[in-house]
Amino acid sequence: MRFLSGLRGIFWTPRGRRQFAAQSLIAFGLISAIVQFTGQVFGVKFDHPAMVTGISLAVCVIYGVVQSFPRTQTTAEFRHPDLSITVRVGDILSIESDLVVGFCDTFDTDTSDNIVINRKSLQGQLLHQLYDNDRGRLDKELDQALSGVQPVFVEPSTAKRGKLERYPVGTVAVIGSPDRRIYCLAYSRMSNTLLAESSIDDLWLSLSRLWATIADRGQLNSVAIPIIGAELARVSTLDRENLLKVIILSFAAQSRVRPICRELTVVVRPSELDKVDMLEVRAFLGAL
Repeated sequence: MRFLSGLRGIFWTPRGRRQFAAQSLIAFGLISAIVQFTGQVFGVKFDHPAMVTGISLAVCVIYGVVQSFPRTQTTAEFRHPDLSITVRVGDILSIESDLVVGFCDTFDTDTSDNIVINRKSLQGQLLHQLYDNDRGRLDKELDQALSGVQPVFVEPSTAKRGKLERYPVGTVAVIGSPDRRIYCLAYSRMSNTLLAESSIDDLWLSLSRLWATIADRGQLNSVAIPIIGAELARVSTLDRENLLKVIILSFAAQSRVRPICRELTVVVRPSELDKVDMLEVRAFLGAL
């Protein structure tokens, strides 16, 4: 399935076709030069020129496909400032680095019946995998991290299920340990009907505050972040690929102001791979 998806990424996207054509022509030029060189210098005669041509074309096509095949990971290294940005497909919780997890403005954590927080969301996975389903411990760490932040509003107890204190969009609660910090970023608003919504303006503001917090607290540790805003937060004006580019662009811009971390990894879930053109992402990183 991944092979077929990769071929689709090559031949069904403009950049994939251009990349395939360019790499195939490079191989064709190299093979042509070798054939001409051996013929003129060593006097080699090819008894079956049609077969040689066919094999050469097949090699060019294979080389073009191999060189243009979408990778599951691409990395760009920068020297000013000294850092790297990686986009990879995988499970963010399996990466040994500091993590960014998106939250709503109420920092809800209740996954029972998937009503307030969906168990399959990254917030739900954080609770069940990294906190062993101990919601009390997670809430205690969040409360401690938010103790110095003034809520902008407190809902009446009858208004909604879940937590009632609303914090400013862009609030970052730093939990976890010094060995693995978790930056809980409130970039969406949870309505009283338990509908999380955000916007590109909220996302950009939240990312700016996230990078500032990481710069202050992160000690230049590597950081992994998902494509936030693509699912339940409903940033509907951008698709996953463009949301990924917004995250990278925001990080790159802020990194030129002050050091944030040595390595940022943006993690694409395997289920999102068909919605992200990794060839386009590689070209985008190369243009930064």
